[in-house]
Amino acid sequence: MEYIYIFFIGAIATTIGTLAGGGGLISLPAMLLFGVPIHSAIGANKVSNTVSSFSSFLFLLKHKQISLRESFWIIPVSLFGGISGGFIATRLSEDHLYIMAIILLSFAFLTSFIGKGDFEGHEKLKANKWSVPGLYGIGIYDGLFGPGQGTLMLYLFGHLKVAYIKAVGYVRLATFSSCFGAAITYIAAGKIIWPLTIMLMLGSITGAQTGVRIAEKLKPKFVKPLLRVVTVALIIQIVIENIVA
Repeated sequence: MEYIYIFFIGAIATTIGTLAGGGGLISLPAMLLFGVPIHSAIGANKVSNTVSSFSSFLFLLKHKQISLRESFWIIPVSLFGGISGGFIATRLSEDHLYIMAIILLSFAFLTSFIGKGDFEGHEKLKANKWSVPGLYGIGIYDGLFGPGQGTLMLYLFGHLKVAYIKAVGYVRLATFSSCFGAAITYIAAGKIIWPLTIMLMLGSITGAQTGVRIAEKLKPKFVKPLLRVVTVALIIQIVIENIVA
């Protein structure tokens, strides 16, 4: 019965995560409530995110919603950002990580009201002075802390005037890139509880495929309100976790 719950947790979390980021807001706390050790829970999320994010990217690529030529450079930038973040994280206290997460998410929330990015643009994603540092910086954040990475990236793509459905695909590619290395690390360390991880992964693949199909039909005007709700939920969760800790 527990594995069935894990499947549905993965499906719901990844559906929301695909649309607006913040899927970890659901999956990680839920797994901890089931008594899954923290490293095994994080490892399960990294493995499932690697597979599910790549599956949703392939779906959008197959349906010609995104271009590999336009986005391949995301992989090394996000991967290097994640590695840099992991290196920095070893030199920062947990309290500093919480503060950094709250500041970044609060900044993204506030700028969403004054920024012009509304996901109705049709600009191509290009490697330039805004996109590369932005993606690298979010990759560092993902390596440092993690929750909210997809949400922050959607804000960035909105600012760059990238259409919503393209932004979703590129976020999933970046998520695959940043999670891949971490997944290998957790597998090598023997932290993976495979039956649980496989059920979460199956649920996540289901959620990813559901999410991209909803994203294709979601009107751009609804994206920012959805992002704001997820952002506020992330900030509240991080604050509560910090108080409890």
